[in-house]
Amino acid sequence: MWRIWVKALGEKASPCSRESDLVALIRSLILLSYLLTNMFIVAGVVRHWNDDAKTNPNLSQIRS
Repeated sequence: MWRIWVKALGEKASPCSRESDLVALIRSLILLSYLLTNMFIVAGVVRHWNDDAKTNPNLSQIRS
């Protein structure tokens, strides 16, 4: 599974397997940090999706 994951991340960084594995690990951490950041952004958008209708009932009547 690791071999397939490393190939999915991109080309081999070095002829040395240990160094290439370290680069693949760093690439994986970067990918996971992007994924986590995007999940927080989406969760914040979903959480505040309809806040204006809850705080100002007249605003929801105008939009309807």
